[in-house]
Amino acid sequence: MLKARLSSLLFAVLASLSLAAVAAETPKSESAKPAAVQVAQVVVVNLNTADADTLQRELAGIGETKAKAIVAYREEHGDFASVDELLEVKGIGQATLEKNRDKLSVN
Repeated sequence: MLKARLSSLLFAVLASLSLAAVAAETPKSESAKPAAVQVAQVVVVNLNTADADTLQRELAGIGETKAKAIVAYREEHGDFASVDELLEVKGIGQATLEKNRDKLSVN
């Protein structure tokens, strides 16, 4: 009887060790990566070259009317000197500018 218990105990210990070894060799899944690594690529929109469709598609809070107003402002006043000049376009306020600041350039 003692021999049977020892055999069972030895089997359990060896089985646990083999499972631990298999788990250590298994590669970690993509979801285990830190959040900082999973940053999406940000699309940068050039206010001086983007057409209305691009502005509407890439910028938050910019619909067809505001996108056309941006293009019309650029055609009337020339290239934007800075991103902040976007505030001069009718319908564009500080909140819209701040939502999109990281996506905008004038280069």
